[in-house]
Amino acid sequence: MADVAEPEGRKIIVAVDDGEESIGDHCGQTSSGARDTLVLVYARPTPPLFSAMDGTGVLFSEEITASLVKYSRDLADSVMEKAQNICKNHSNVKVEVKVTIGDARDVICTTVDRIKADILVMGSHGYGFIKRAFIGSVSDYCSKNAKCPVIIVKRPAV
Repeated sequence: MADVAEPEGRKIIVAVDDGEESIGDHCGQTSSGARDTLVLVYARPTPPLFSAMDGTGVLFSEEITASLVKYSRDLADSVMEKAQNICKNHSNVKVEVKVTIGDARDVICTTVDRIKADILVMGSHGYGFIKRAFIGSVSDYCSKNAKCPVIIVKRPAV
């Protein structure tokens, strides 16, 4: 009798940031278990570019710029470690980590395209209309531009 191959699992992207709504237990909620792969994606902000002297005449040292970059790396490491610790309790999924520098909207949608994701799961900060109008909404952008279904997890009501 011929061996029957197990069905290939889904590729599920979970976009994470340092907000509580993004690091909830999405590992167990999104995976049906059949060889699913969770890809945890974190977008580090682009490092600031400062000239030696800004418009007010304040001199920025290399140490200040280096400390900003180090803080960004440390934050990414912390967020991903927390997300991986949540997912380690689910042995039925494979977990991959992708940390990329850039705008979160572009990083997430590009990763969806690159790995041909089956679904994108992300949190919503719950900003109101005015705040979203000024700073934009990553989840709104991704829901309109990602080339896969998108699940947006809202913060639980208190």
